[in-house]
Amino acid sequence: MKTNWMMRAALAALGAGLAGCNGSSHAPAIPEGTTVTLALLETTDIHSNVLGYNYYALAEDSSLGLDRTSTLIQAARAESPNNILLDDGDVIQGTLLADLQAVATPVPCSGTLAVHKAMNALKYDAGGMGNHEFNYGLPFLSQITNTDFGIPGVVKPAGSCGAPTYPSVLSNVVGVASGKPIFQPYVLLPRDFAAVAPDGSKLNVKINVGVMSFVPPQILEWDQKVLAGKVSVTGVQEAAKQYVPELRSKGADLVVALSHGGLDTSPYSPKMENGSYHLTSTGIDALMIGHSHLIFPQGKEKGAAALDASFASFPASARIDPVNGFVNGVPTVMAQSWGRRLGIIKMTLAYQGGKWVVQQTKTSVESRGFKYTDGTTLVQADPAIAPLVATEHAATIAYAKQPLGISTDFEMSAYFALAGDVSAIQLVNQAQLDYVKNFIATSTDATLASYKNIPVISCSAPFKAGRNGPSDFTDVANGATPAAPVGLQVRNPGDLYLYSNNNLQAVKIKGSDLKAWLETSAKQFAQIDPSKTAEQDLVPSYGTIYNYDVFYAENNALTYQIDVTKPAGSRIVNLTYKGAPVLDGDDFIVATNDYRAGGGGAVPGIDGSKTIIKSPDANQAVVSNYLAALSSKGGKVTLANNGSARSWSFVKTATSGPVILRSAPGHLALAKSSGIANVVAEGGLDASGFAKYAIDLSK
Repeated sequence: MKTNWMMRAALAALGAGLAGCNGSSHAPAIPEGTTVTLALLETTDIHSNVLGYNYYALAEDSSLGLDRTSTLIQAARAESPNNILLDDGDVIQGTLLADLQAVATPVPCSGTLAVHKAMNALKYDAGGMGNHEFNYGLPFLSQITNTDFGIPGVVKPAGSCGAPTYPSVLSNVVGVASGKPIFQPYVLLPRDFAAVAPDGSKLNVKINVGVMSFVPPQILEWDQKVLAGKVSVTGVQEAAKQYVPELRSKGADLVVALSHGGLDTSPYSPKMENGSYHLTSTGIDALMIGHSHLIFPQGKEKGAAALDASFASFPASARIDPVNGFVNGVPTVMAQSWGRRLGIIKMTLAYQGGKWVVQQTKTSVESRGFKYTDGTTLVQADPAIAPLVATEHAATIAYAKQPLGISTDFEMSAYFALAGDVSAIQLVNQAQLDYVKNFIATSTDATLASYKNIPVISCSAPFKAGRNGPSDFTDVANGATPAAPVGLQVRNPGDLYLYSNNNLQAVKIKGSDLKAWLETSAKQFAQIDPSKTAEQDLVPSYGTIYNYDVFYAENNALTYQIDVTKPAGSRIVNLTYKGAPVLDGDDFIVATNDYRAGGGGAVPGIDGSKTIIKSPDANQAVVSNYLAALSSKGGKVTLANNGSARSWSFVKTATSGPVILRSAPGHLALAKSSGIANVVAEGGLDASGFAKYAIDLSK
């Protein structure tokens, strides 16, 4: 057999020599039918969660962290020695650690971000970009990636700055002035992998893996203040159709798309936020996605959580298999967020007709979590990670503990924000409203001055209300009471308002716009059938909880109800302002953020065209400054003044069967003490660790 193999190899070598002008880039001695099995590994939406630690709660959190992902990576590498480790973006923003290193005490050129230190130690092969990479501005991104973008006015510090040791790629963002990609649009990774010849003998082969990366076009809206006039964004499909052929012509045997977007099967548009589905028709071999913070495909571990409800609406014609992980025939994985999972696509390639061909029937996809071994046991954190970032970790804790000089007499939590609790939302709305009213009152602009008699209202969402699991809830000043107030700290505004990159904006709208806005928010709820006896989930998916805007006016002058028995789009009733029904032609000014004002969340008519104020101040800073102003006047944060004005409620409805709301376990007493009467009992845990609280919609 060995002799036959050598004869075949010699013939292959002769054939390769004769065909050299055809551009074959492979070693000549590869027998027909040789196979190589490899694993593509993905992390996504790490959001600077290097360690299993919650800086807002100042507590360990074993449900997240790149230190535990490292253990998953090591296990996957042991299972598949032929492997490529890739990241799909949203790395540098999302925790107090990130804000400290980017804003409070910016890391110098000579330093390296803590999250990049960990990723360098893990020896990533390549990384893409996410929308949040742009939050801190292009100069900072240029520095921490050690990349000259070629953009006028964006100057990278001289010399070599601390950066990822792996190549950073981005395929659909170019500089306006140069027309050229700001990062390399793709990378070709030549890898020597172990292979098996048809006779069972082992050999090494070279596999060229091409990697591209895509971000949502909406970065131009979400970070307009730092990107306008500097970069432009191409649709994901257009960029892929340009670069896939280039990669193939340069010898790519496998093309992987890192798409920082979810799955949207609606007709393609170059402006789609979640255009990943449409990359499957561009000739790629594997698709690694993110942005939505979801699990795809469904976890394989015992007792795995059910698929997110947003996957249930895909038409059969879309050919999406959320159990096995294929989208339109392309293996696809999303590894949730915050390091909680590792995406694994195992592929077998066979050498056929002088090229490597993916064997789809031998491809498997897994989104592997911390309990993958038996559904119960958590993997241990890799002890090598924490020492790498010990200094930064300690500095972040010290930063988080700095006092704001004001106390609160109540606990501000989002555990029951979807049942009517506003204790973690009202203060944000009050700060935003106060800012906009003062902005208009002191403005010298004639147009703004003419708006002084238009009612100003505000909206904010419970950003931390379960999107990233049962530990992801706002909980400020735990246990605070009038008898035992709790002092607020630097960490608290970030808990109340998660996104430090959002800037405050205001829009001028009509009553009809307000109604449409509220209807869009109310889409978070399922349509409840009162006659149904089976259990119904009030909020089927927390994936877009950041779009659940709660509105507020001074003295709770704006009130409305939500009828969850009605279909989406016709749920808002009894919408009043100062006791009078809101009419379609009524004028309002809404304090919000640049994401929403610019079109984020797809609220009808809110697309940037109605924006009247573009503040230079971040919403999170507005909250901090509002607290500082209260403190300077000797004030306190109190439940009566800052946490009990419930502007909305459900239309009372009796149901034949149970209705549940998933939230963190152990907080029924808090619901009762806060007066959230419709939360009546706490049930058992679901597969994700959420408690299933019984909701009585008749209360």
